[in-house]
Amino acid sequence: MVDETDIRQEKQRYYETRAKAVINYLQKRQMRGQYAPGLSEALAAVMAMIPPGAAVARGDSVSVDQVGIFEAIKKRGQNRIINPLERDGKGDFVYDTPERRRLEREAFSADIFLSSANAITLDGKLVSIDGHGNRVAPMIFGPDKVIFIVGANKIVKDVDEALARIHNIATPINSRRHALKHNMAEARDLPCVKLGYCVDCKTPERPCRYTVIIEGSSFMDKGRFDVVVVGEELGI
Repeated sequence: MVDETDIRQEKQRYYETRAKAVINYLQKRQMRGQYAPGLSEALAAVMAMIPPGAAVARGDSVSVDQVGIFEAIKKRGQNRIINPLERDGKGDFVYDTPERRRLEREAFSADIFLSSANAITLDGKLVSIDGHGNRVAPMIFGPDKVIFIVGANKIVKDVDEALARIHNIATPINSRRHALKHNMAEARDLPCVKLGYCVDCKTPERPCRYTVIIEGSSFMDKGRFDVVVVGEELGI
């Protein structure tokens, strides 16, 4: 009997179609892209790109955590991890502020930087917004390789749609995540958290101060960017 309530196959085909369009444009922009149908395939793809001995840094990313990449790296035991964002069981930072800042700077010299983008356009542009800059800065310069893990739910038509998605969906949800899971009381008072949409606030705690749009790789950085598009809803 046909289960009319199960639309997983339809969504999978939809995501795959859009992902392949994105990957085609990534290649035109001198960036490598590949499609992973699910989490296990995404994990295998990323781990295959991390050689033994490489120093691996990370940006704050729910997508990276959902795929389980750093757990797999730790289990393999062949790489040094640079993680200024490590937290304890209560959601608080393990490192004090000076040590976090040191590790954030050390991330620029990592062999590999792992993160996600907040949105990716159908024509292959990676769009990210950050409050502190420590996540988006190494995307632009520093690490020898940058690997993006992007859920197909983040595929959008163009940069305008990407920015609208980030300001009105990703940032309010992510700010609430920090308030609930990371004991950041100041995040509860952000206008986007209270209203559910962006009002272009000017508060000191504003989490969207730095916008980075990666439109391609330069000839000097050929092979630096790898994008794994996952056929599932990942991240925020």
